[in-house]
Amino acid sequence: MKQLTGNQVRQMFLDYFASKGHAIEPGASLVPHNDPTLLWINAGVAALKKYFDGSEKPKCNRITNAQKSIRTNDIENVGKTARHHTFFEMLGNFSIGDYFKEEAIQYAWEFLTSPEWIGFDKEKMYITVYPDDEVAYNTWVNICKVDPSHILRTADNFWEIGEGPSGPDSEIFYDRGPKYDPEGLGEKLFFEEMENDRYIEVWNVVFSQYDAKEGVDRKDYKELPQKNIDTGMGLERLVALIQDGETNFDTDLFMPVINATSKIAKHPYEGEYKMAYRVIADHIRTVTFALSDGAVFSNEGRGYVLRRVLRRAVRFGIKLGIQGAFMYQLVPVVADMMEDFYPYLQEKVDLVTRLVKTEEDTFHATLTNGEKLLMEALDAASNTKVLDGEVMFKLYDTYGFPKELTKEIAEEKGYSVDIEGFNQQMNLQKERARNARDDEQSMSSQSIDLMNFEIESFFTGYIDTTCHSKVIACFKDGIQVDSITGEGDIILDQTCFYAESGGQIADTGTFCNDSFTAFVTDVKKAPHKQHLHHLVDIKGTLAVGDIVDGTIDIERRLNIKANHSSLHLLQSALRKVVGTHIAQAGSYVCADYARFDFTHFEKLSDEQLRKIEQEVNAMIMHDNPVITEVLTIDDAKNSGAIALFDEKYGDTVRVVSMGDVSKEFCGGTHVSNTQEIGVFKIEAEESIGSGIRRITSKTKMAAYFDLIARENTMKSIANNMKLNSINLLEEKVALMMEENNQLKKDLQKQNEKMMMLEADETVKQAKSIGGLNVIMLRKENADPNSLKSYAEVLRNKCEDSFVFIANVSDDKVTFVVASSKAAIDKGLKAGDIAKLAASMSGGNGGGRPDLAQSGGKDSSKIDEIFNTIEAKLA
Repeated sequence: MKQLTGNQVRQMFLDYFASKGHAIEPGASLVPHNDPTLLWINAGVAALKKYFDGSEKPKCNRITNAQKSIRTNDIENVGKTARHHTFFEMLGNFSIGDYFKEEAIQYAWEFLTSPEWIGFDKEKMYITVYPDDEVAYNTWVNICKVDPSHILRTADNFWEIGEGPSGPDSEIFYDRGPKYDPEGLGEKLFFEEMENDRYIEVWNVVFSQYDAKEGVDRKDYKELPQKNIDTGMGLERLVALIQDGETNFDTDLFMPVINATSKIAKHPYEGEYKMAYRVIADHIRTVTFALSDGAVFSNEGRGYVLRRVLRRAVRFGIKLGIQGAFMYQLVPVVADMMEDFYPYLQEKVDLVTRLVKTEEDTFHATLTNGEKLLMEALDAASNTKVLDGEVMFKLYDTYGFPKELTKEIAEEKGYSVDIEGFNQQMNLQKERARNARDDEQSMSSQSIDLMNFEIESFFTGYIDTTCHSKVIACFKDGIQVDSITGEGDIILDQTCFYAESGGQIADTGTFCNDSFTAFVTDVKKAPHKQHLHHLVDIKGTLAVGDIVDGTIDIERRLNIKANHSSLHLLQSALRKVVGTHIAQAGSYVCADYARFDFTHFEKLSDEQLRKIEQEVNAMIMHDNPVITEVLTIDDAKNSGAIALFDEKYGDTVRVVSMGDVSKEFCGGTHVSNTQEIGVFKIEAEESIGSGIRRITSKTKMAAYFDLIARENTMKSIANNMKLNSINLLEEKVALMMEENNQLKKDLQKQNEKMMMLEADETVKQAKSIGGLNVIMLRKENADPNSLKSYAEVLRNKCEDSFVFIANVSDDKVTFVVASSKAAIDKGLKAGDIAKLAASMSGGNGGGRPDLAQSGGKDSSKIDEIFNTIEAKLA
């Protein structure tokens, strides 16, 4: 067997399949592009789904790739086992209706066993096949010459996830020898399918030949009209075998990170600390790649997954004696380690480092208090050994503990967790990452008619707003038909209608001829890039071969063009005013407004927004011509044009230039001169996730009407205030605010006086409980600051006292607690009681042993809180 680095193995795999006529498909971004069914790209085939489901036709039906993937369903096993990872690379070869079983098996065998390639010992290879798959079995035995005694037939060898393409598969295993078989069980480990470290699955070859249907027995599945091959081999596993690593972590794909961590940690990479090192090494790879690919930390979806991964690693860093943020220091290590195949990581390293550092600091700020609360809750549950779901939710909501992290900590200490209780607390929250998608990997059944329709269609809409066209195809619910009426889809030999893409919505309009009229409500791109027009309210019948006249909604198109072009100027202005680290993270362009998402760490100041808006309007008025060119991808990049990071581009690209102020890759429609945009107005600037900001804007008459509406509102307010000019509003509002603040202060003083007058009567009502004079009051809409003074007065007027006040305002509740020295000596510290009351009502807060304040969200819990406190007093 050859001695190879991880980078060499990856490249060798791609080179091998390129020599077999496969096109090397660049790995896709971990963040799925135009696929709402996936949280992450989680397998090599996931990035090629568009080819398998027929939504797009590949240039070559033989494809190979090395695909970055993320899976977190078994995150608690990462670090514990030899081969679990959250981030991994999947090496795959695929056939879209080209070769099938015999060739796929022979390719796998040759790559693994030929001395020219990996060079595994053939006698150490073991195979599994589906019991009924005679073709696969015979290929292994008769062509590859595998000893039948090394083949296991098992019903588990059938790939099927939801409806759609499915079929038998064949797995390839490698025998690592007696060194990894401490009990000397030998082949029993393989044939009885026991969990072991000796017989390691290397490659899975899936023969996609059936169309799975819900409720249909497997034996009755129909054959697919196009049979496919889908294979997957984990790079980390293969490299561990080649480098004879004890685990996947003991290879050059992880050891640079482990070595870097050891320089920060107080404990070495050995014994009980190995798990912590491995968790950190795995998780920093996940975080670095995910953030570099455009994901962000957040409290939902993939951002929640990412936050959970990083915070789990931080906790394991603490186990190694690392204090404070440290994961950010490992980002450059990952970038350096993976630079040969993923050079873009170096371009993102500063951004990713800052994002990780910010997220770590945020978590550390609450980690100590959160862990203290968790330990207290576990102690309180020592009898039941079940952690309460409300505590789990509080840890999540207040201290940023992902529920999975809380669960893992609790289970380490022998506790189970009340997941049902947690979910009840979360019933108003969005679905979290673990349950984000049930059909994460399911593929649609093949749309054969659209996939097979290859007649070319031309887009003329960059210049034309009308078209005189011939209908070359009609579709009803995805099925090709000769004619349509009522509603359906058509493809034309040429069209002026823009198809939705690149964040820009489609054109709408009408089609007609002497015997038919219809409205166009949407336009999508078919698998071969033709524009598929969706027609409604079809009057008459439209058939293949008919000639139609199409007209787009011109006013709508003009507004879309202005909004789209303004976003190019906005990006240029952002990079000039804020910094060149600004990168587009998404956009949406319609006729009414536009949205631009971009990478940045903090809210833009009012002054920055003013400068950005001013800069864009200056560019608009500067009379910049808008020029489009079609260039080769290399020429376009060399020209300095800005490209979207995760966008897939062909051999040639369209480049849009606006004078010397903007140059971007773009396939959308644009104005011919920036002056056509008219005016640009920022409507809002907001955060949509950690490190991602969004600007919403308007142009042309929409922006003008908004400005007029705002001016009219200000005039109305000025008139109501008896002002002659809106220019006096700012001064008047400042004066009113000053007067209002003074009134609040006066009112607070008056309330305090009233309370003080009540104090003597209230003290007389104190109850003697457990040797203390106890005062427990309910108030409504009282001033919280006055309540604290009031509670202190009551405590001081009443010897050996304990005071608890609950004040309800708008269904929210404020708790104020004052404890005398006698009460504190009995264990009734004000801060502890305030925390207790807050936790019981879904809030937070605390304070000193003698005086504390907290808040709650559920005033219906007050009776229960009073009873609980009285029980503590007794």
